[in-house]
Amino acid sequence: METPAAPARDRLLRSFRHRNFRLFFAGQFVSLTGTWMQSVAVSWLVYRLTGSSMALGLVGFASHIPVFLFGLFGGCLADRGNKRAILIAAQAAAMLQALTLAALTLSGTANVWLVVSLATFLGLVNAVDMPTRQAFVVDMVGREDLHNAIALNSSMFNSARVVGPAMAGVLVAVIGEGWCFLVNGLSYLAVIAALAAMRLPPSQPRSNTGSVLSHVRQGVAYAWGEGSIRSILGCLIVTSLFASFYMVLLPVVVTTVLGQGAQGLGFLMAATGIGSVASALLLALRQKGRGLSRWRVISGLGVGLVMVAFAFSQTFWLSLCLSTLLGFCLIFFFAASNTMLQQQSPDAMRGRIMALYSVTLVGMAPFGSLLAGTTASLVDAPTAIALAGGLCAAGVALFASLDRRSSNPNQTCP
Repeated sequence: METPAAPARDRLLRSFRHRNFRLFFAGQFVSLTGTWMQSVAVSWLVYRLTGSSMALGLVGFASHIPVFLFGLFGGCLADRGNKRAILIAAQAAAMLQALTLAALTLSGTANVWLVVSLATFLGLVNAVDMPTRQAFVVDMVGREDLHNAIALNSSMFNSARVVGPAMAGVLVAVIGEGWCFLVNGLSYLAVIAALAAMRLPPSQPRSNTGSVLSHVRQGVAYAWGEGSIRSILGCLIVTSLFASFYMVLLPVVVTTVLGQGAQGLGFLMAATGIGSVASALLLALRQKGRGLSRWRVISGLGVGLVMVAFAFSQTFWLSLCLSTLLGFCLIFFFAASNTMLQQQSPDAMRGRIMALYSVTLVGMAPFGSLLAGTTASLVDAPTAIALAGGLCAAGVALFASLDRRSSNPNQTCP
């Protein structure tokens, strides 16, 4: 007799039936653990070199603005080219960036402008890698398991967010930032090997007629013409813009408010990851995507409200709990948005729609980073986070209201 736990386990892990997804999952977990280590170490290096909130914002801007500017071209490349070959090339370029940063830091020659330059280079790589990686999921699992695979990807991403920052906090405190960069560089070998080992069917011939710009315009026109997609992207813009305040200003809050060091920063980021993993696993257990729209809005509102509460926290343990809750709301919102966009995208347009997802998810972060640094320099970091949280909640509520009105055009006001 089948136990109640068995169906739940089968629902949770059904994408692992696919060998290619198992390879991808394992390789990406190793690589993303290194990536999160580098994220913590870069923030700590920049703050150690400059002691400036504005410098943290500048590095965040440099690492994300290329996705905003060139992400749509990366999505067009994904729709027209061989996704696996594109991903292998992108991972090799990211490995080169991490090893260069390690060499500069370990040799004592790193400065903030070199870090900014390398962050910009990595942003260019991500402009191609992110939409291609998102669009590649359906090639590994098919449409039937797409919803589950997206949720499992989110759980893997955020499990790495738990492990990576905790490891970085220890390594930075004991031996310095440079070793985190070196470990990250070597970790890319895992995902490159996984991609190379996949057995994929021959690529279907694609129509590459027309210019790249015309293909980009087609993608934008399709997204704008679909009301649901337009609404999802609008909420993503608001949430991504203001939620970035938390990540950018976290080192400042850890140091000046909570009285912690690099290890405390790592644990707070890990707590955010724990909440994110719990949220992603909850999504993976869902058999269908119905009802996601409502919960997407609720979780978006939660992001803003938890940020406000975090800004007023004066104790490390309360901040740790709030970081966990923030991670839960963030990943539920982003993963639900991702799932809904992929389900509504035709295969020929998937790369460009997921490029718009990347542009709104990551491309807004540079503006959020600069705005966070500027706001914190005018007031202080906790106040900046509180203001951003309030604006985030208000923006999500506004878009949800507009979406309901567009869905009921004949509704009249009482």
